[in-house]
Amino acid sequence: MREPDNITRVPSAFGVARSGPLTRELRLMPGAFGLGRLPEKAQPDATTRTVCGYCSTGCSLDVHLKGNAAIGLSPTVDYPVNLGMACPKGWEALSVLTAPDRATTPLLRAESGRMAPIGWEQAAETFAARMKGIQREHGAEALAFLSTGQMATEEMALLGALAKFGMGMRHGDGNTRQCMATAVVAYQEAFGFDAPPYTYEDFELSDVLVFVGSNVCIAHPIMWERVMRNPHPPQIVVVDPRATETAMAATQHLSVRPKSDLSLLYGVARLLLDRGWIRPEYIAEYTSGFDAFREFLNAFPLERVEAETGIAAAEIERLARTIYRGRRVSFWWTMGVNQSHQGVRTAQAIINLALMTGNIGRPGTGANSITGQCNAMGSRLFSNTTNLLGGRAFENEAHRREVADILDIDEGRIPRDKGWSYDRIMEGILAGKIRGLWVICTNPAHSWINQSQARDILERLEFLVVQDMYATTETAQMADLVLPAAGWGEKEGTFINSERRIGLHKKVAPAPGVALSDFAIFRLLAESWGCGEMFRKWQSPEAVFQLLSRLSAGRPCDFGGIEDYQMLDRSGGIQWPYRDATRDAGSQRRLFGDGRYYHADGKARFVFEETRAIPESPNTRYPFLLLTGRGSASQWHTQTRTAKSAVLQKLYPRDPYVEISPVDAAELGIERGQWVRVSSQRGSMQAKAVVLPTVQPKQVFVPMHYAPTNLLTDAVFDPYSRQPAYKACAVNLEVAD
Repeated sequence: MREPDNITRVPSAFGVARSGPLTRELRLMPGAFGLGRLPEKAQPDATTRTVCGYCSTGCSLDVHLKGNAAIGLSPTVDYPVNLGMACPKGWEALSVLTAPDRATTPLLRAESGRMAPIGWEQAAETFAARMKGIQREHGAEALAFLSTGQMATEEMALLGALAKFGMGMRHGDGNTRQCMATAVVAYQEAFGFDAPPYTYEDFELSDVLVFVGSNVCIAHPIMWERVMRNPHPPQIVVVDPRATETAMAATQHLSVRPKSDLSLLYGVARLLLDRGWIRPEYIAEYTSGFDAFREFLNAFPLERVEAETGIAAAEIERLARTIYRGRRVSFWWTMGVNQSHQGVRTAQAIINLALMTGNIGRPGTGANSITGQCNAMGSRLFSNTTNLLGGRAFENEAHRREVADILDIDEGRIPRDKGWSYDRIMEGILAGKIRGLWVICTNPAHSWINQSQARDILERLEFLVVQDMYATTETAQMADLVLPAAGWGEKEGTFINSERRIGLHKKVAPAPGVALSDFAIFRLLAESWGCGEMFRKWQSPEAVFQLLSRLSAGRPCDFGGIEDYQMLDRSGGIQWPYRDATRDAGSQRRLFGDGRYYHADGKARFVFEETRAIPESPNTRYPFLLLTGRGSASQWHTQTRTAKSAVLQKLYPRDPYVEISPVDAAELGIERGQWVRVSSQRGSMQAKAVVLPTVQPKQVFVPMHYAPTNLLTDAVFDPYSRQPAYKACAVNLEVAD
C-alpha cells in the first residue's frame, strides 16, 4: 500500500498538488479562470443553480444574475457531484455563448452557392418540402438524422419521436455512437440492461482503483479530484500504452501494447482463477456462464499474455495480487476501451473481473464505464435512435405497444427495427441510398473517422440540414440549410450523468438573434411537416419529462418518483432508479447490491471471445502506431465551443502537436517544436513535435481535438457496438518540408 503522505503529492486535474493553494482557489473563488472579482456595481442580485453542459460528470454551477443577465458563475459547494469544484471548461461556460460566429438566423444556400439569411417560416417550409420530396422519390430509407449527447433528454426524445414516428425516417443515430456504444452493448449483454452500477462516492471509498484506457485526470477532472479525496490511501492502477497524467499518479502503470488490453485482462482472470483468488459463492449464486469462461481461460497462460502485451510476468502477477488483496476494488474504463476493434469484449473482460471477485454492488466497487458527453446517458435511454424510448427494443412487439399506448399514437408509426447505426448511415449515403441528412448539435465533418472520406460522403447528399449554435462548424459550412439553435444556458431541460444522476439545467441567458431552442425548432418542424397533432402533449420540456417518467415506469431506469423539475432542483439531482417519492432523493444509490441483475434469470453473464489482431499494424512504409485521445482539460471534442474562450485558448496549444518518444526523435533527427508530417494510408497532417517519454518507441500520440487528426484514422468498427476504433492505426513520421 502507498504511504498516506504520498497522496498529497499526486497531481490534481490542474497539475498542482492536491492540497496546494491554487487547488483551493479554483474550488472556492468565483472567477478563478479570468472572470476576476466583480466590481461592486456588478454584484449579483440573484443566483440560480444549473448543471454544466460539457462532460458527463454533471457538475452543478451557481450562475450569478444581475437583472436578467448572467454576470458570472462559480461551482456549487454542496452539490453531491462536484462539491464546490469546477474544471476550466465549467468556469468558462458562459463566455462561449457570446461568440461572434453564433448562428443567429436561418441560412439557405442560394443557387450561387452562397448562404443567405431567411426567416423561420421559409426555413421550416424548405425543410419539409425538400425532405418530403426526397422521401417521395426515393422512399423512407432515403432520409436519416444524426443527433448528439449534448442536448437535453427532453429534446432528444422529441427529436427521435418526431423523426421516426412523425416524419417516417427509418434511420437515425447519435454521436454517442463514437464514445459510449461499446459500454452500452457490454452492459446489456452482461447485466441485461445498460446500467452503469456506481456512484461517484466509489472514487473515495475504493482501496484499489483500476483504470483501463482512461486518462480521467484530463478527460474528467472533477472525477479525478474525487479520487484525490480518497483517504485510505488507495492503490491506483492504470492500464494504458501512454504515460498519461493519470498514469504518472498511479502506484502501478502497465504500459500495454496498444489494443492488447483484452489479452491482459484474460491473463489476470486466469491468474485469479488458478490461485483461488475469486468468490465462488458469489459466482454460483449471482452469475451464469462461469464454467465456460473457466475453460476458455486455459488459452491464456502467463507466457502468452506476457508475449502479447509486452508486460512482464511479474507486473501481471502484481496486478492480480493487488485485486485479490483489495477489499473494495473498482474497475473504470473510458474511450481507450470503447474505441476499439474489440471494445465490447474488452469491456466485458473488465466486468468479468468484477463478477468473479465479487467486486460489484458494494461501496467502492463496480465495473464502471465513465460516460463521455454531458447527456450521453440520456441519449442512450431516450434519444429513440438505436433503442426505443426507455431502453426498449424496436424489434419487441410488446415494447412498441407500451410506447404507443403511453404516447397515444398508432403503433404502426413505430418502426419494427432500430435502423442503421452511424457508420451504416454514412455507408448508405456513399451508396446513394440516403439522400437527405439532418445533423443536430454535432460535427461529423470534423469528428467522424477517416475524415477525407467522411467529407466526400457528406458532399454527395442532395440536402444537408445542420442545426447548431454556430454557423462556422465544419459541417455547417457544408450545409444547404442551417437552423440556428440556442445552446446550454439558453434553454432548460435535464441531463443524465455518468452515475445515472438526473440533473436540471436552466435558461440563464437569451439566445442571440432569432435562434430558438432545439425543442422549439422540433415543434416548428413538426407543424410544417404536418404531424404537429401527434405532439400536442409535448408542449414544454417539463411536459415531456412527465411523459418520459411514464415511459420509464417498470423499467430498470424507472424515475417515476421524481415529481417535477423543482424536486430535481431541491434534491441536487436524483439517480435512477427512483420509483418512490417517499425515498430519500439525495441518497447515493448503487445498482446490484442485492445481487439481482436484469436478465430473466436474475443473473449476470460472463461474456468472452478470443482476441483479434489489431486491424492495421505498422509496416515498413508506416512504421509507427498512432494513438489519439484528449489533449487537455481545457479542450472539448471538436472545439466548437472551447475555441471561443480566450481563457481556454491560453490553456492548450493552438497548433496541432504530436508526442514522439526521445528514441524516435533522435533516430529521425526531429527536434522539439519542429514541424513534422504525420501520414497514414488515408491522409496526412502537420503538427509540432513534442518530444516526451510519455509514448513508447514506435508509437505517437495526437490529440483528437484538432481538425486534421481524423484525416489519419482508419474506419474500423467493433462488430457488436459499431463504435469506431479511433485509437490505433499505422502512420509514418517525417520532418515537414
